Formats: sequence, C-alpha cells, structure tokens
Amino acid sequence: MRFELTILGSGSALPTTNRNTTAQVLNVLERFFLIDCGEATQLQLRKYGFAINRINHILISHLHGDHFFGLFGLISSMALLGRTNVLHIYSPPGLEGILNTVLNPQFEKTPFPIQFHSLADDDPTVIFEDKVVTIHAFPLRHSVSVYGFFFQEKKRLQNIRSEKITQYKISIPEILAIKEGADLVRENETVPNSVLTIDPLPPRSYAFVTDTIITRKHTELIKNADLLYHEATFLHADKALARKTMHTTAKQAAEFARELMVGKLILGHFSSRYKSDALFLEEANNIFQNSIIGTDGLKITVPE
Repeated sequence: MRFELTILGSGSALPTTNRNTTAQVLNVLERFFLIDCGEATQLQLRKYGFAINRINHILISHLHGDHFFGLFGLISSMALLGRTNVLHIYSPPGLEGILNTVLNPQFEKTPFPIQFHSLADDDPTVIFEDKVVTIHAFPLRHSVSVYGFFFQEKKRLQNIRSEKITQYKISIPEILAIKEGADLVRENETVPNSVLTIDPLPPRSYAFVTDTIITRKHTELIKNADLLYHEATFLHADKALARKTMHTTAKQAAEFARELMVGKLILGHFSSRYKSDALFLEEANNIFQNSIIGTDGLKITVPE
C-alpha cells in the first residue's frame, strides 16, 4: 500500500530547463494530493504518469506565482477532459477571486464544482481527514501568509492471528470487534486482545515546508516525520540574502531536520543562481547525513 512522494518541480521563482517551479504529488493509498502548482504543472503530471482527473485535492502553500500559476491551465484541462467530480482547493484567502478572474473569459462557470477552503489559522488545523489519512496545515514565516502541510497516515487496525480464529471459533462480528481492540469473551474465560492480535505496521508521515525562515513554533506536530521536504533556496554563504527574502539555507534546513529527528530530508526550491546541486547536498550532509536533493521526477516511497 503506497505512501509515495513525487517531485514535479524543485526550483524557486525562475524555472530552468531542468527544474520546474514548485509542485509535488503525494500518493497515500491511491489518494492523490497535489501540493502547490507552479507553472506547467499539468505537463509534469503527464510526464510522470499521473492522470489529471484522479487529483481531487490541491493544497496551495501561498499566493506567490511560482506556487500556483499552474492552476489556470490545470483546471482548464480538467474541464476539457470531462471532469464532473468536485475539486477541493486549500489555500490562503484570495485564490478564489484570482481564479475566477482568469478563468471567466473561458468559462462563465466551470463544468465541475470547485470547493475552496481558506487557510487562515495561527495554529495547526486539520484541513482534511478520511479513514486513512489526516492533513494538518500550519503557518510558516515568509513575506506573505504561507502554510506548511503535514500528512499523517492513520493507525491501522490490529491484525488478528489466523490460528486464533480457528482455536476459538471466532465469528466475523467478533473478528471485527477484536481488530478494533476488543477482548474475546467466552462463557468461562476472557482472552486478552494482545493474545489474539499482532500490532499493525506504524503509520507513515510527510511534512512539506516551503518559503519560510526557520520557525519552531509548531515543531511538535512534524517531529519524527518519516519525510521532511524543506526549502533550501540558498547556500549558507548567502544567509544574509536568505534572511532578507525570508528563505532558508541548506545548512539551516539540515539543522532543523536533525533537531526534529526526521527520517529523511528532501531539499528543494533552489534558486536559479546556482548551477550545481553538489554544494547543497554537501552543506546539508555535513549536518544531517540522510539528506537528498529533490530533483524533478524524483520518487520517494516510505516503505510499510
């Protein structure tokens, strides 16, 4: 059962020939979440094998163009492909008006419903939840209102031991109750749940943190995440510029990952001023060895 991140765009404001602007897809058990939607994201979706109309939830971190300019073409293509399902878009306030203004010359009204969800809380907030995953949005620190996202797989039910089903002649209703944590009650004994079941695999998690200076306000939420994507727009030699533009350096991102004790750090949102990834990776690996470069097309699977 897949928990897999695909980087569609790993660059910052200026796209290059080998880096699109920010966009990612997270597949959580065949639920596809698009995180940010820089220019030409729909082409990246096609290039890396994603069916556009399987995306039902789009999370926009903030309203700088390199994080949402791809929405106009993507929504237009969804309509041309006959979409009828509702599309949920989560973003800071203002995006609905922008989209309506741009799309109005083509669609007086889109042929499918779009539901906008405004991100405006100062504390971590659950913005989506179903039976397999919970998504929190949490505020970051940048020149405009910006949010990070934390995806947490829900704990699975207990696995019942097959030999116990035979031994105690356990019925289907009893199996369902035991998987939820109940003990097995018989006329002359109570069999503890711990004897009947095996613990499920631990839930997996992913934290997306972009366009921010380092902020520790909500670190407890994302501590110990399996994957952390953190912007590393600049090298540390340019830390003054990073501070001025409210961005992060590779060194700072690695220090943050080490502090949070995450499983793996993915660096991204690189400034086009740098011609090589090698210095970013070297800078980060000197502090947090399980760091990787988030290149376009990179797939990272968190194993069960």
